[in-house]
Amino acid sequence: MTAKTIQPDGWAPAKGYANGMLAADGTLYIGGQIGWTADQVFESHDFIGQMEQALRNIVAVLEAAGGRVEDLTRLTWFVTDKREYLARQREVGEVYRRVLGRHFPAMSMLIVAGLVEDEALLEIEATAHIAPHD
Repeated sequence: MTAKTIQPDGWAPAKGYANGMLAADGTLYIGGQIGWTADQVFESHDFIGQMEQALRNIVAVLEAAGGRVEDLTRLTWFVTDKREYLARQREVGEVYRRVLGRHFPAMSMLIVAGLVEDEALLEIEATAHIAPHD
């Protein structure tokens, strides 16, 4: 089997990239998710709101591939405003736990000057390993 493109049902098509690629060994590579909806609309212009949507997008791609939150092995965060991220740590933790529970994969964070979508305040990419579940 070659890698399979993963696209959650009902999502607007990705242009020039895949939201997810599932390799034959069960490794799922989730492309960077930003804080827009399945229709590629930003409903929030707030860091925490966009963070929650980006995490929910990751879960949607993961579930579309047959995985679950516990299968996540890595998250890489790209954040445009370090000060806001640090100032809102309590909210970050609350939203993270609400979406991903108490599953904490390996994580990295990079502070970036900007993202391709001007309205995006952060982007999160993920890796998961989907093994057969009992």
